[in-house]
Amino acid sequence: MHYKIAVMPGDGTGPEVVAEGLKVLKAAAAEAGFTVEFTPYDFGGERYLRTGETLPDWAIEEFKEHDAVFLGAMGHPGVAPGILEQGVLLKARFALDQYINLRPVRLIPGVETPIKNKGPKEIDYCVIRENSGGMYTGMGGNSRPGTTDEVAIQEMVYTYDQVARCLRYAFAYTRRHGRKARGVGPDNTLALIGKSNVLTHMYRLWNRVFAEIGDQEFPDIKREYYHVDATCLYMVASPEMFDVMVVENMFGDIVTDLGAITQGGLGVAAGGNINPEGVSMFEPIGGTAPQWTGKNAINPLAAIGAVQMMMEHLGETHAAALIEKGIAYAVTRMKSMAAGEMGMGTDAVGDLVAGFVAKG
Repeated sequence: MHYKIAVMPGDGTGPEVVAEGLKVLKAAAAEAGFTVEFTPYDFGGERYLRTGETLPDWAIEEFKEHDAVFLGAMGHPGVAPGILEQGVLLKARFALDQYINLRPVRLIPGVETPIKNKGPKEIDYCVIRENSGGMYTGMGGNSRPGTTDEVAIQEMVYTYDQVARCLRYAFAYTRRHGRKARGVGPDNTLALIGKSNVLTHMYRLWNRVFAEIGDQEFPDIKREYYHVDATCLYMVASPEMFDVMVVENMFGDIVTDLGAITQGGLGVAAGGNINPEGVSMFEPIGGTAPQWTGKNAINPLAAIGAVQMMMEHLGETHAAALIEKGIAYAVTRMKSMAAGEMGMGTDAVGDLVAGFVAKG
C-alpha cells in the first residue's frame, strides 16, 4: 500500500513534534511494508501574518486527494484568538465533514495521573465527540456591538441526521472496541452524556435517537446516560465506570480536556477528527507551547500517538501496534512527561520510539 499524507506542522512546537511523528511513521512503514508520501502545508500563524490567509479552498480540495491529514498545533501569540481556530481548524473539520472527534483516554503504565489511587486499569475508556454541529457552527450574532445594549446570541443547533450518524458511529465503535470486545469486561457499554434536565429540547432529540438506534440496530450494546456535570465528577472520582461515551460538541470539548489530564497531560493525549467515509485528520491534543519552541524540550508522544491512531484508522494494524508498544517503551526511559523534565530531548524521545518500531 502507498499512502499520501498531508502535513500541517502548524505553530510553536508543532513542527518539532510533527517531525518526530513522521520519523516514527517512516520507521513503521519500513517495518510493516507500506510506503508513505508527505505533502507539507505551512498554514498557521506565520503564514497568516505574512499573507492574511488562513486555509484557502484550494487546500481543502488538495486534502481530499490525500489519505489523511497530520496536524501539529495551531496558535500564534501575534494572532488574535479565534482567527486560526476558526479559519484553519474548524474550516478543515467542517469542509472535510469530520463529524467525529475520537479521543481515547488511556493511562499508559508508568505515566503519572493526578488522580489518587487510580491506574491504567481504571483509566481506560474512549470519548466520541460530535464534531460538526452544535454551538461551534457559529450560528447567531451580535446586535448593537460595542454598546451597553449589546446582545450576543450563539445557538446550539442539531439535525436528526447529524445526531443519528454520530450515535451510529459511537454504537459501532463500542461494538468493536468496548470492554467486552477487548476481553476486560462483561458488556460493551455506551454512555450518552448530556444535560437533559435543562437543555430539554436538544436532549429530547438526542435521547430519542439514542434509544431508537440502540433498540433497532445495536441491541447487544448496553446503554447508559449521565448529565455532563456529574460526568466530570465521575471522571475524577470513578473513571473505571466508563467504557465508551458519546457527547455533543461543546460538552465534548470540555470532557476531552479533562480526560487528557487524567491520562497524564497534553503531552501524551492524541485525537482524531474522523470522516468515516472521507479524509480524517489526526493531531496531538496539546497546544503550541511557544515558551518551549526551539528548545528540543517538548514531549512528542502525543504527536506520535496521533500517528498511531492514523495507522489504525487506515487499517495498518501491525504498524499501529508497533507504535503503541514503542510509546510504552519510551515511557519507561523518560523521567517525566512534562516539557523540560523528560531527561532527554524531543528528538531523543522520537529516536526511542522509532528505534523500537524498526526492530519489529
